[in-house]
Amino acid sequence: MRLLAVFATLLVVAAASGRLMTMQEINQRRLEAAKRWQTSGSQNVKSGGVQNITFTNPKASEFYVDGKSLPLVDFDVGPSWAGLLPISNNPNETRQLFFWFFPPGPQGSLNDLIFWTNGGPGCSSLAGLLEENGPFTWSWGQAQPTVNQHSWTNLSSVLWVEQPVGTGFSQGIPDAQNEDDVAAQLVGFMQQFLEVFSELKGKKLYLSGESYAGMYVPYIANYIYENPSRLGLSLQGIWINDPLISWYVVQQQIPAVDFVKKHASLFSFNQTYMHHLDEMAATCNYTGYMDKYATYPPKGLLPLPGDSTDFAQGCNIWTDIHDNALMINPSFNMYRIWDTYPLPCDVLGFLSRDTQSPIYYNLTDVKEAIHAPVDTEWIECTSTNVFPNEDSSLPPALTVLPSVIKKSQRTVIVHGLADFIIMADGYDFGFDPYLRNGLQGFQTPIADDSFIIDGVGAYGSMHSERGLTYYEVALSGHMLPEFAPVASFQIMQYLMGFRDTP
Repeated sequence: MRLLAVFATLLVVAAASGRLMTMQEINQRRLEAAKRWQTSGSQNVKSGGVQNITFTNPKASEFYVDGKSLPLVDFDVGPSWAGLLPISNNPNETRQLFFWFFPPGPQGSLNDLIFWTNGGPGCSSLAGLLEENGPFTWSWGQAQPTVNQHSWTNLSSVLWVEQPVGTGFSQGIPDAQNEDDVAAQLVGFMQQFLEVFSELKGKKLYLSGESYAGMYVPYIANYIYENPSRLGLSLQGIWINDPLISWYVVQQQIPAVDFVKKHASLFSFNQTYMHHLDEMAATCNYTGYMDKYATYPPKGLLPLPGDSTDFAQGCNIWTDIHDNALMINPSFNMYRIWDTYPLPCDVLGFLSRDTQSPIYYNLTDVKEAIHAPVDTEWIECTSTNVFPNEDSSLPPALTVLPSVIKKSQRTVIVHGLADFIIMADGYDFGFDPYLRNGLQGFQTPIADDSFIIDGVGAYGSMHSERGLTYYEVALSGHMLPEFAPVASFQIMQYLMGFRDTP
């Protein structure tokens, strides 16, 4: 026991002098590293305060949120505007989307507007605001909210919208049949938003989102490009992180076994089960699929296993892996694979839905502060089907994404490498139909260049060709602005043209 007590004061890492460091020295270095990390990627950003912005339409005052009096937030987050607006100017319209708008911080641009949506389908963008890229953050494991040093409001104004209809506080009966319907409803909402906040008209617009927003964002962008007179904003480009852009069989099933082998120590499966997975992969024609077909440059459209857009019976390898991972580690998190017990607290109840009380957005005083409907129960990802008959749209990589890339100033796709729900290797296929200048897909492998973070160094890989820049970010899972805020901030700077190099 005495040896253990002595050992606990030391770290088995040699300092420059060759001796072992004490815990006091280690903690000091941790503090210094944390300070460097907080300022990296955004050295000239000042936290706190916003630029002066006023809206002349008297109706705007109905949406004003006093940043000094947000419940359970013990600092001023600055002025903002939030509430419900309809998806059209029809006086009989009952469908409304909930929004929360923040103006830019002291050095943010007044000429730009970032739009953010979460995915799902049916997951709330207020989760993105509070746990990912908003001006204050109350993320997993935090006992209380803090100022977000890497808020995207330090770049420009940001608009978080709960969409489609049926998501979060949004009101009305969902009736979207496909992504074109979602896009038309969102643009209809934006028209009503710009009538109230007319000073935002003419701004440069950047569409962004994650996960199933890989479906939303390209279709919304395509709708705006094809209907330029409908929206008084100038669309410049899009950001989608960990996005669904192709078939689930391509982005979940085919890469799953190789992903497990790459992270074998985290999954901790025994050899018997690994043999079972190899047999499943062989039966389903997944074995060697990537080696055979994921070539650079691409040699044509990739055939799907079994010539189907879905997995065959007995070939749901992803779910088999997920369920068995939970048997070994009941806290296995498909969004960030290294999580174990204890589960961190989550003020939005997503991680600890059975035990978390109260959920922040269900507090009556929170609802009143942000003009949300008090009688609506807020759920991060709704149980309501926001596509009553399922989403009939084809994946955007096969349809609108190539055109959107061509029409945009810049397009970025970002992926956290610890994400199991959508895996990075799936993009070898997801990018395959990407056509521009007579060329199909990326012409060289997507992991050929290091992604460098200012003040930090290499933080993954990136690749840029013909208007599309793709990033793979180390030490991050599915919710990339939450898990890798420094990297996300710098990537958004690039998308907006605030830095020349990816």
